Amino acid sequence: MEPDTILSLFLGIGLAASAGFRVFLPLFALSFAAYMGVWELNESWQWIGSLTALITLGIATIVEIFAYFIPWVDNALDSIAIPLAGIAGTAAVVSTAANMDPVVTWSLAIIAGGGTATAIKGANATGRLASTGATGGLANPLVSTVETGAAVAVSTASILVPPIAAILVIIILLIIFRIYRKIRPKSK
Repeated sequence: MEPDTILSLFLGIGLAASAGFRVFLPLFALSFAAYMGVWELNESWQWIGSLTALITLGIATIVEIFAYFIPWVDNALDSIAIPLAGIAGTAAVVSTAANMDPVVTWSLAIIAGGGTATAIKGANATGRLASTGATGGLANPLVSTVETGAAVAVSTASILVPPIAAILVIIILLIIFRIYRKIRPKSK
């Protein structure tokens, strides 16, 4: 694999992980980076770098971030955001993958991009439900702040230093796996 291909995969998977925290924020970040000429997108995904896409994704990002600060609305959003995160994660990888056969691109996008985003969003949704149950929703704005911060950090790292983003994704997935192992019911 060429270095450009590897970097593009790190970028896409990092943005996919970020979509697990906030669906629209990494797509907005990608749109902004493409609009500013920082990253080139695949030929069929050039529209993401348009001014119209930038404005639309920017508005969607702001609405999503603020909606997550409203207790109970945040839980309702999670129910629709889980499949959307998978789609956004897949789109992030497909739109950034460079120099690869379409079959390989789509396979990686669905498995690595969609799978990573869905795993992280599912873990976040479970955590938010636990927070709602334990605090009546009072701690949910703190949870939302942490999630938004993680989305910003991973999106920024993905665009500026993709290998660092790949490391962050591995760390995030390891943390989720460890938490899952601690809370899952023990088989007898």
